[in-house]
Amino acid sequence: MTEFILPSLQNLADPLNLFLMIAGLTGGIVIGALPGLSATMGVALMVPATFAMSPTHGLVMLGAIYAGAIYGGANSAILICTPGTPSSVATTFDGWPLCQNGQADTALYTSLLSSAFGGIIGTFFLLFLAGALARFALNFGGPENFWLCLFGLSTIAVMTPENMGKGIVSGAIGLLVSTIGLDPNTGIPRFTFDIYGLVQGVSVIPCMIGLFSFSQVLYLIGTDRTFVAAYHPRKGTFGRVAGYLASRCKKVLLRSSVIGTWVGMLPGAGGEIASIIAYNESKRWAKDPSIYGKGSIEGVAASESANNAVIGGSLIPMLTLGIPGSAVAAVILGALMAHGIQPGFKIFTATGELAYTFIFSQFLVNLLMIPIGFVLCRCMAKLLNIRLTFVAIGIVVLSYIGAYAISNSLVDIWIVLVFGFVGFFGGKLGMDTGAMALGVILGPMIEENLGKCLDLAHSVDGGLPAVMLGGSISKVLIAALLLSFVTPWLLQLKKKQTEHQEKNHA
Repeated sequence: MTEFILPSLQNLADPLNLFLMIAGLTGGIVIGALPGLSATMGVALMVPATFAMSPTHGLVMLGAIYAGAIYGGANSAILICTPGTPSSVATTFDGWPLCQNGQADTALYTSLLSSAFGGIIGTFFLLFLAGALARFALNFGGPENFWLCLFGLSTIAVMTPENMGKGIVSGAIGLLVSTIGLDPNTGIPRFTFDIYGLVQGVSVIPCMIGLFSFSQVLYLIGTDRTFVAAYHPRKGTFGRVAGYLASRCKKVLLRSSVIGTWVGMLPGAGGEIASIIAYNESKRWAKDPSIYGKGSIEGVAASESANNAVIGGSLIPMLTLGIPGSAVAAVILGALMAHGIQPGFKIFTATGELAYTFIFSQFLVNLLMIPIGFVLCRCMAKLLNIRLTFVAIGIVVLSYIGAYAISNSLVDIWIVLVFGFVGFFGGKLGMDTGAMALGVILGPMIEENLGKCLDLAHSVDGGLPAVMLGGSISKVLIAALLLSFVTPWLLQLKKKQTEHQEKNHA
């Protein structure tokens, strides 16, 4: 390793590498902020451009786009309650309320600094603990991934403690929607109603666009507002946010970043699960959980630090084992192989300079994210000063373009429309769109891993119970799952005790 450090650091000073990092970050942030244009799409579109570059230059640019797109999704999540990427769903829980309270700049700066912090922590684990973490990730099979996804789904109980019944119903609707399409275990079509476009199921991104973006347009049009939200930028907000994060959110940021790295290195998990779990754990251990969902800086910090830490985590199995931890990592893996580079442990010896240049570039990318993101988020915040009618038209147009661009299917257009009305009228009835989105995201993963467990049970003594409860990792996840279920009652008990103490003190 030591013989590659100096050449790798010298490569970072290459003007072309610096330019590619800045350009990739800028483009990635813009792509991430546009509903429907995911990080995977942004990186995939630029892979052909890397064929004209050296492997080092191409990898550095793709890594910068990846980091920029994951962070960029927070900007639209905060400003228009529309997660630009699925991993920013949890950011809407507190980012949008902050925006509605006239504190859009506070939310934007929180997401920026938290994203950079999470990205640096994830890269730190990639640099120093890649081998050990990759070996740990190999212990995750069908049962472990099933319990992990179920644990992620259990966060609905913490997300909606005041009205858990409607939260569970919302999550169940999301799970039901996720069953549309081919059965992953038998290949039999379900609930497609002979519509060919539904054979592949309901795509997550059009569903998210409908639930969060289109429904918000319907809500905003129904109000008497002139603008989306009041926006009064205040001098010194960036410094105050940085100071608050450094003094009050250290545990939240570190815990969420570690969770993001851990979840990111598990193949098939991704930023959606990481951000939801990190948000849930942040709320669970908070001194005052009631502030979450009402405009909490800690909530935004937890979500954003986790989904950006996923980047470093997803690259760990990709570089060390050749197993991508996310869809974007799979695209980067394809780009590496197109350049004749085979990922695996030998990549750190046979092409060590390339590997370490890429890793060190991720540190620099996350540092560059702060000034570049600062300029871009101030520009994006001016969206709030545009009349609501024009913003609504723009959101609808971008939503439909983004949905159609995924698979060039008119069915995705109808999905946006249907889920837009579901989100709008469901909100009127008190349903939780976040819980519904979580069900849509996690449903296919739960079903697929349960199918693996059922297949494995035929060849194991003890059958299904032995498969589901056999591993030590499964036992830990089951314990965490049970704790998640009792958390709402613990939170209510804690709230009553606090109120009792305050009454006695008065």
